[in-house]
Amino acid sequence: VVVDRIFSGIQPTGTPHLGNYLGAIQNWVNLQEEYSSVLYSIMDMHSLTMPKEPAVLRQNILDTTAAVLACGIDPKKCFLFRQSLVPEHAELAWILGCLTNVPRLLRLPQWKMKRASQNNEGTVGLLTYPVLQAADILLYKSTHVPVGEDQVLHLELAQDIAQHFNKKYGEFFPVPKAILSTTKKIKSLRDPTVKMSKSDPQKLATVNIADSPDEIVLKFRKAVTDFTSEVTYDPATRPGVSNLVSIHAAVTGLSIQEVLHQSIGLDTAHYKMMVAESVIQKFAPIRNEIKKLQEDKFHLIKVLEDGAEKAKEVAAPIYQEIRRLVGFQ
Repeated sequence: VVVDRIFSGIQPTGTPHLGNYLGAIQNWVNLQEEYSSVLYSIMDMHSLTMPKEPAVLRQNILDTTAAVLACGIDPKKCFLFRQSLVPEHAELAWILGCLTNVPRLLRLPQWKMKRASQNNEGTVGLLTYPVLQAADILLYKSTHVPVGEDQVLHLELAQDIAQHFNKKYGEFFPVPKAILSTTKKIKSLRDPTVKMSKSDPQKLATVNIADSPDEIVLKFRKAVTDFTSEVTYDPATRPGVSNLVSIHAAVTGLSIQEVLHQSIGLDTAHYKMMVAESVIQKFAPIRNEIKKLQEDKFHLIKVLEDGAEKAKEVAAPIYQEIRRLVGFQ
């Protein structure tokens, strides 16, 4: 009997930004209501693929945890845990890495892109992190994985690895299916041709969910649009305004059409303030909750440890069976 099981992860980059929230976390909150078995992981092992100071990583793990809890992730409805507290992730990644050919990994666009940011050197971890992602998913025999567009190829790798393992060792892993986010990719407020990113050097490009109302107003006021003052939705020719419309629709839960209807007669300058206001309203309670949670570091650590204990209870028997199948036992 295959249990429907959701697995997803978030890299601990500190407090998430608007794009993380609308693209992933909001979806996570809904999925924990719909499925009975749900695992969400703070991917601290993955975060080592880009250089980090240990003190920064420690703080980022806590800040990311506080943020997802504040957004409505409920440890009673899902297992929220830190990846590195469940060592089977790394152990399974080794086994799966031995079934994965290198040329396949070299073709993945994320490798090419991120390698460029590391002077084209690129570490073993950066090359093989999609294999660790496959292990993250398969360790729990997950059936569904919420992913953004940029991770679809990595999920395809996980699907292929699952099938390869099943062919070699007998039917064992369910082949996990994607749950694609319905939210349009949120773009940078300074350059609407690229996605909103934590690492954007332009401070005004990215709205963080803990930003103050003043910061949010400033960022939207300075958002890059074009020389037409009317509000329309046409991502190809008017990416800046269309990004604002996408954000407005996503934070209010309205359709693109409904949002456009609300903005009839507004020029883009006034519309920016309308969007800023809806973002402030959406995040005010979340921002207050983040502050509260950040004051109790030990509570955050305990949530992650308790979640890891529960995750291990699911992973351990599955991993024992994998050991037996490959001949370790």
